[in-house]
Amino acid sequence: MSSLHGRKILLGVCGSIAAYKSAFLVRLLVKAGAEVQVILTPSAPAFVTPLTLGTLSKNPVLQGFLKDERAGEWHNHVHLGLWADALVIAPTSANTLGHLANGLCDTLLDAVYLSARCPVFLAPAMDLDMYQHPATQANIARLRQYGNTVWDSPAGELASGLAGPGRMLEPEEIQAELEQFFLSQSTSF
Repeated sequence: MSSLHGRKILLGVCGSIAAYKSAFLVRLLVKAGAEVQVILTPSAPAFVTPLTLGTLSKNPVLQGFLKDERAGEWHNHVHLGLWADALVIAPTSANTLGHLANGLCDTLLDAVYLSARCPVFLAPAMDLDMYQHPATQANIARLRQYGNTVWDSPAGELASGLAGPGRMLEPEEIQAELEQFFLSQSTSF
């Protein structure tokens, strides 16, 4: 049995060309027995649809603070942050890295991150120059200092045609990292 079996995973998806990989990641996590709740940033639906992610996760995809503005229903970021065994943001855009590193909170995903008591895993995905920029590297360092796991971005061909670091870790690698994390948690007692 997978160490992901029965785990509650919040998957944040940011606006990035790598967002299409999140569909494969959701499928792998669900197949491993995890319960997956997807949260999209406002720009993510331009790259991957809520219908796709909702179908694969078997849960409605969350996109904003409000469920139904007319009825005053909202998505409780505190409840979500307490519910999860892990918060995984894949892909993590440069914009979201900046938000998380500096405590900015204008999206549901930002609020859930600031409320989460579970381990946080980030898979950066952006173009080479954005990834290597000192501001991005400082944000990654700060997030690691906060105790988050920020996976190194592998080098390879990027959507822009450039080559170098900036690619999102592949879904199979993210699944393996999470499996290893939960396995180490269960054997440390």
